[in-house]
Amino acid sequence: MVLEKLGDSLRNTLSKITNAVFVDEKLINELVKDIQRALLQSDTNVQLVFDLSSKIKERAKEKTLSGMTQREQIIKIVYEELTNFLGKEAKEIKITKKPTQLMLVGLFGSGKTTTAGKLAKFYKKRGYKVAVMQTDTWRPAAYDQLEQLASTVGVDFFGIKKEKDPLNIYLAFEKKLKEYDLVIIDTAGRDALSEELIQELNHLNASIHADERLLVISADIGQAAQKQAQAFHETVQVTGVIVTKLEGTAKGGGALSACAVTKSSITFIGVGEKIDDLEMFHPQRFVGRLIGMGDLESLLEKAKEAITEEKAKDMQEKFLKGEFNLIDLYEQMKALKKMGSFGKIMEMIPGMGQLKMPKELLDVQEGKVEKWRHAMDSMTKQELEEPDQINAERIDRIAAGSGLKIAEVRELLKQYRQSKKMMKLFKGEKDMSKLMKRMGGKMPQGSGR
Repeated sequence: MVLEKLGDSLRNTLSKITNAVFVDEKLINELVKDIQRALLQSDTNVQLVFDLSSKIKERAKEKTLSGMTQREQIIKIVYEELTNFLGKEAKEIKITKKPTQLMLVGLFGSGKTTTAGKLAKFYKKRGYKVAVMQTDTWRPAAYDQLEQLASTVGVDFFGIKKEKDPLNIYLAFEKKLKEYDLVIIDTAGRDALSEELIQELNHLNASIHADERLLVISADIGQAAQKQAQAFHETVQVTGVIVTKLEGTAKGGGALSACAVTKSSITFIGVGEKIDDLEMFHPQRFVGRLIGMGDLESLLEKAKEAITEEKAKDMQEKFLKGEFNLIDLYEQMKALKKMGSFGKIMEMIPGMGQLKMPKELLDVQEGKVEKWRHAMDSMTKQELEEPDQINAERIDRIAAGSGLKIAEVRELLKQYRQSKKMMKLFKGEKDMSKLMKRMGGKMPQGSGR
């Protein structure tokens, strides 16, 4: 999970409010101290933390809004101030001219080249004609790495392997670039921002006139991120920040707050090593995930990418009719696989992030799904369409064909029967309030967001 320790700390802190009998000044002070501790432990800048906590303390004195309890209002204030702290609104990079040029800057090890490939995939999926260009003449593997990423993603690559002047590389292909909607330019990095690198970036930037100059910064850099962000901003006037490696560190607070120095927003975050593990940064959604409120918008976006509208409509019709077989279960599992790991999906579902499910348990569930896919690959079309006909003899054959244990195949069939039972509850039911009554529940109330 992204910034797991920070998220756990914030959720534990907010639980003190939700479980408290009374909300008084002492409790507010305790809440603020806990938030300070959580942010400082994640390497967030000290002054920024104190500015944030002062705002929360001041707003906690506000009169409680109509229709809201004092507890709900305090949680709302914390949510809003954390969102403001991280930029308030998402910054969307608009492709308005041909070509729109993005120049990536950053130090060695920040993940610039990998991010160039991820950005290419992100925009290609959205229908743009994309090219990537390698102007890093210092790191020997940079050319080959970006060329390989471009091939994997299916976008065009530009570079000159033995050329030492990055500007010559750009000028060699400048006319060709007009054929593209978006060009992503990967620049050289150093171990530190040296005078030589500053001159190179200035020279390149003056000729390219990039529409966006994005600072790629690694989440594990800690508070050093601020100094780095300031130096790059003074060199090329940074217009946005991309934070990489956010999934594997407890120290991401420094990188997240670096944008306060450059006065530019975080545009994207890297949340994994795979080529699809790049997300547009939405402060509201991000904070929602951190404090356990979920992120349904991102979940729906991932679902749309994982399953076609036609398939979704077909599944919905079967859903409402109460029809369900192993082919439907198989399609659901394939879609889930495309959407990412169980852990990432869980943190997007409101309330699920608060369950603190052990990573080991989530890994086991993911392993089970993979085994069930193998079992279904060993079934006949008739067995997939009519799983109730699968007897002991067929189970033995399926287990042998898929290399699974008989118990694992039986577990799949048990999962199918449970899912089918749930589907029957929804049969012909289009009124959600009636459905909730039948299930013995109540319609959820607004969250106050």
